[in-house]
Amino acid sequence: MILGCGNFGGIGSAPAFFEKGDTLDQALELMDAAWEAGIDWFDTADAYGGGRSETYIGEWIRSRRPDGLRLTTKTFNPMDEGEDHGLAPARVRRQIDTSLGRLGVERVDLYLAHAPDPHVPVAELASVFEELAAAGKIGAYGLSNVDGAQVREALEAGAFAAVQDSYSLLDREVEEEVLPLCAAHGVWFQVHSPLMGGWLTGKYRRDAPAPEGSRMTLRSGPYEHLRDDRVYDALEALERLGDPATLALGWLLADERVSVVVGPRRPAQLEPALAALASPLSPDEREALTAAFRLVPQS
Repeated sequence: MILGCGNFGGIGSAPAFFEKGDTLDQALELMDAAWEAGIDWFDTADAYGGGRSETYIGEWIRSRRPDGLRLTTKTFNPMDEGEDHGLAPARVRRQIDTSLGRLGVERVDLYLAHAPDPHVPVAELASVFEELAAAGKIGAYGLSNVDGAQVREALEAGAFAAVQDSYSLLDREVEEEVLPLCAAHGVWFQVHSPLMGGWLTGKYRRDAPAPEGSRMTLRSGPYEHLRDDRVYDALEALERLGDPATLALGWLLADERVSVVVGPRRPAQLEPALAALASPLSPDEREALTAAFRLVPQS
């Protein structure tokens, strides 16, 4: 279980929502709760909240001085509206230095390309990542938001150690190629968006408006395809079995090939993740959930 810090100071990397996410005090409270619960790996990105996420984590590290904390950060997206983006080697070198400065550390354990860059060959990306590893600035490197062909190409080009993609009961695309490739090559597969923007928490109801401040009121684009009777049927079946978020996270955690990045907004929202860890699903229980969501649209 990894703590996702994408809501610190914004809502992900979208400049329109910078400063509309968790405040510093809220972020500190959440990190305290996660650390107390035994979660010792935090995941962020340079552009989350326009740098605020890394800054907030840096403040937590400075004030708490945790022993054993491990960090992931990423780069690709612009730091603000109109600024540059991508994975050009000079930019990657610049961005890791600014990330380390905001975090207040000399090294991150894992550095991810937040998205593919069609203008930068993956072999060139591997070369600059190897340079950063040799300099002691990163421990390992990987990719995020990639498909099977991109993973295959990366595995031929360098020592990519991790892949972070969306995966959930409502988004199963990685099962076709990405997840089997990672398992076959010993690449650490990390799940982001395990609750599909809140859809797997039970907060979105058939024929009811989305709760104020939810993803569907702030940035609904990636989830519009879920406004479908087949999705509501599956979600209602899930709720009849227990807490939806706990079951959805348990479905992921029952697969030994994956680790899960959870992004709660408040300490209380850690509870489903901790409950899922404490009560693993059996293979039969996992298969029953798989079957309940078999007909939902994937995009």
